Amino acid sequence: MSDFASRRVKGRYVNLHSDVDHGPRDVWRWFRERQVAPWPVWVEDPPQPSPSRLPAGQIGATFIGHASWLVQIGGVAVLIDPVWSPRASPLPFAGPKRVRAPGQRLEALPGADLLLVSHNHYDHCDLATLRQVQARWAPPALTSLGTGRLLAKAGLRAPREMDWWDSVAVAGLRVTYVPAQHFSARTPFDRNRALWGGFVIQAPDGATVYFMGDTGWCPHPAEIGRRFGRIDLALIPVGAYAPRWFMQTQHMDPDEAVQAHIACGARASLAMHFGTFFRLTDEPIDEPAELLEAAKARHGVAQQAFRVPGFGQTLIYPAA
Repeated sequence: MSDFASRRVKGRYVNLHSDVDHGPRDVWRWFRERQVAPWPVWVEDPPQPSPSRLPAGQIGATFIGHASWLVQIGGVAVLIDPVWSPRASPLPFAGPKRVRAPGQRLEALPGADLLLVSHNHYDHCDLATLRQVQARWAPPALTSLGTGRLLAKAGLRAPREMDWWDSVAVAGLRVTYVPAQHFSARTPFDRNRALWGGFVIQAPDGATVYFMGDTGWCPHPAEIGRRFGRIDLALIPVGAYAPRWFMQTQHMDPDEAVQAHIACGARASLAMHFGTFFRLTDEPIDEPAELLEAAKARHGVAQQAFRVPGFGQTLIYPAA
């Protein structure tokens, strides 16, 4: 463990670069001043071919929606932050509801050899989906400090909890849990009792995928890029950023996402964390993708270097 590992103050994890917490007064101001963009009640996406097993030497990323991915690297299928439920909520009748179906059916995936859960928010850690994953594939599971008990509650056997910069060899890969600037909570009473972060996944041939997790703009992507040297594909959040005065420390906007792509040195990046759950924040549903295109032009990033995947689409990249 390095001296850049996570820190706790009075039993709660803290960010290293910025305080993301808002008090009741800020929350009340947000709800009082909200200018919420209209969203569609439902979006019907065109069907996508089911992903096939890929051999070592190729990297595949299947976008399920929001922050849920099937990543194939080194011939290993890695399921990240899987959420197939109708709502990102503790309640079946209230809370953020899907405006589009998961891009692939769970049973259409070619397996899951490893499960990664970045943090405990309901749009990333869904117990109903985790139970299905366990029943179908029973993969080994990695997650953050303090989140393992949730995975165990869903039936996952011996999930391994990780601190920032912890690294483990599992399922033929090396996985490192890396810092992000965010927070955690499942209830009003457990804020920051569990850690948050992202993952760097490395195959024996050197192929590397960086799942950034939820994060505000901060020095972490640049530090991660320097430490690993090679990042073939980065999965970067681009949505849930408005209003900026409230969201900027915890969620990047599209311009900051492009800066994070540059900072970590990724050969290619894919956008995530947008357009899935009804009005998590105040921006229009299509704005993240539109602003991302403008940001790429502004920062001189090639169009194909940072793409917005279709829901359910599988994109394949060479590992070398």
